[in-house]
Amino acid sequence: MGEPLDPRREQAIEVIDRLETEYPDSTISLNFDSRLQLLIAVVLSAQCTDERVNEVTADLFQKYETAADFAAADEEQLAEDIYGITFHNSKAGYLKSIGEDIVEKHDGEVPDTMGDLTDLSGVGRKTANVVLQHAHDVVEGIVVDTHVQRISRRLGLTEEERPEAIEQDLLEFVPENYWQQFTHLFIDHGRAVCTARNPDCSDCVLADICPSEKGDSAVDLASGEAW
Repeated sequence: MGEPLDPRREQAIEVIDRLETEYPDSTISLNFDSRLQLLIAVVLSAQCTDERVNEVTADLFQKYETAADFAAADEEQLAEDIYGITFHNSKAGYLKSIGEDIVEKHDGEVPDTMGDLTDLSGVGRKTANVVLQHAHDVVEGIVVDTHVQRISRRLGLTEEERPEAIEQDLLEFVPENYWQQFTHLFIDHGRAVCTARNPDCSDCVLADICPSEKGDSAVDLASGEAW
């Protein structure tokens, strides 16, 4: 007889199965046609909705087509071009620096390693994981955005609070073949049902296996954790 499953792994598999049934077409919601476009879009999406990012990048990507274009950009003009994105002034600086580094250090191509990506301005592990997964087909981690952060804690899958610590915790028991889809499912569920404020627990497919729904979780259902 084999060893019993880790209870968290067992729950994670059940959660994934239910969410896959609920959101069969779950996938990334940012619009992009190249690795560079994806990188730029993910940097812009920090603390900003994907919907708003898609609105801004529709014009942005017609004006700036290559890393060299971003490198050569006037930073004030670039900030104006992404106006409406949260922290647009800071992010304009990130985009120009990213363009410069890609041109000078990576022959104009978006790098394909975690280390090289996180060396770029404005790129943390979350952003790097997205780019690796969707631009390079390299899955070596779980993207922990605000939805994954919030819902994984509500479900009792982790007690960690920092995104980096949550990711390392999840990697221990979430089946590796689900690392990429795990994030998309949690994002869809976080937007549709398990919102930061006033989650619709009465209409949640996970209600019977969620400790937060039973009222005995340390996670505050009245507020969302800050990314």
